[in-house]
Amino acid sequence: MTVTRFLSDNTASICPEIMSALLAANCGQVHSYGDDEWSQRLDAAFSRHFEHEVRAFAVSTGTAANALSLATITPPYGAVLTPRGSHILDDECGACEFYSGGARLTPVAAEDGLMTPQALLQTLRSHPASVHTVQPAALSITQASECGTVYTPVQIRALADIGSESGMRLHMDGARFACAVAHLDVHPADVTWRAGVDVLSFGATKNGALAAEAVVFFDPKLAADFELRRKRAGHLISKHRFIAAQLLAYLEDDVWLRNAQRTIGLAARVAAAAGARALFPVQANAVFMRLSIVEELALRTAGFEFHAWGGEGTRDFRFVVSWDQAESDVAGLCAALSST
Repeated sequence: MTVTRFLSDNTASICPEIMSALLAANCGQVHSYGDDEWSQRLDAAFSRHFEHEVRAFAVSTGTAANALSLATITPPYGAVLTPRGSHILDDECGACEFYSGGARLTPVAAEDGLMTPQALLQTLRSHPASVHTVQPAALSITQASECGTVYTPVQIRALADIGSESGMRLHMDGARFACAVAHLDVHPADVTWRAGVDVLSFGATKNGALAAEAVVFFDPKLAADFELRRKRAGHLISKHRFIAAQLLAYLEDDVWLRNAQRTIGLAARVAAAAGARALFPVQANAVFMRLSIVEELALRTAGFEFHAWGGEGTRDFRFVVSWDQAESDVAGLCAALSST
């Protein structure tokens, strides 16, 4: 039986442009720990990408990007407000709390995976700050969200304004940032610094790279001690050029956008086939469905692999389309969904 995987975009291969960049960087002996020519170009490349002066730091995992960026803007006695179900809350093994030295993650009610201004205000009112409590320090939102939905610039600005009034910085977990930008068809700046984002975990691994992420500070002053935090956490990679070369190719050759556009186009086809079984608007590369036992069994018997979602006792499932998903995979899944 042929196995067709829609488990995760982490199962995908490295895209050709990034593989070529790795091979080009594999050119003998160069300086280490970020003193190489590729790493020295990162700030300028990201500044051009976002049309704004930034500081950009390469790390090897999204968990490190999230935890270290939040630790930089959150004191040990601080609180990070994040939507219920967010990756930092449910899937990073307490990394944010660990690297911040004890900051607390406070869940905020979400609608289709997105934090709303009303829910944020209600959470702030129900957790009044005093000398006896953790202090609101940061908001963290995910773009695209864990439900595959996307914040618009207006939605981000509304959250940023509320957070700013309470002295909070805004962090964005952008593991699937490229898919969100491709869906919105906006400039990357429109959903980051122009909308009030202070620091971005910029993902590339899920969209064609190999263990390459970046932390982007839109106010360089905020990054004052990030280099030391990164080193202490073990994410200053000795052969740093191989991460930097990937990020440069990802940005400068528009790999980020081409891969994302293809991915969300394929996901839209799966969503159309899912029809009323889709649980959320499909705005990135993940399609969530509610399937009967018969439907699930038929798909698994046909060789499709996908994740159960939502906990024991639910009939909810997640299908993730990868940048390198074969057209035949999507056509087969669409046909199977249409026939069940």
